[in-house]
Amino acid sequence: MGGLSLEEMRAELLAALEADAVAHDIDIVDVEVVGSAKALTVRVRIDHLDEEAEAITLEEVSAQTGWISDLVDEIDPVEGPFTLEVSSPGLSRPLRRPRDFERFTGEKVSLKTRATEGRRRYTGTLKGFENGQVMLSCDEGDVTIPFEEVRSCKIKPTFDEGGRKGGKSRSSAGKR
Repeated sequence: MGGLSLEEMRAELLAALEADAVAHDIDIVDVEVVGSAKALTVRVRIDHLDEEAEAITLEEVSAQTGWISDLVDEIDPVEGPFTLEVSSPGLSRPLRRPRDFERFTGEKVSLKTRATEGRRRYTGTLKGFENGQVMLSCDEGDVTIPFEEVRSCKIKPTFDEGGRKGGKSRSSAGKR
């Protein structure tokens, strides 16, 4: 894969991992390739394929790391050594597919656009995804952003006074 940009490496890894993930009952939430040429890190965030399942555990992440590592080695994205990190999506889960924006409607998010002019960052409540548009409710009112203009979007965790995560996490849904 010599000569590829970090984004090209990411895209190739993401496509290969997503193709194999279903056989392992895993969802590839996101792939990042970060760092310098001498110290690259490949980060793979995974979760259960079943959206109704509890959050993925450390033991499950560990069990899935073997096939992910083997596939990344087979693709050989980096000339020289690199670090592979496999983890859960965490509280600041990235949203990158239309189904992610539908699934996490109602969550607080931080969104960055590819815009070259005007506002590029938004924080608000995700209102959904419709007709290729991400809908947010911000302090200034509702905004609609074309999906292809979204550079990144992450859930912005909120905590109650006791330090517990608020919102509608899968593990606490319907248990209040």
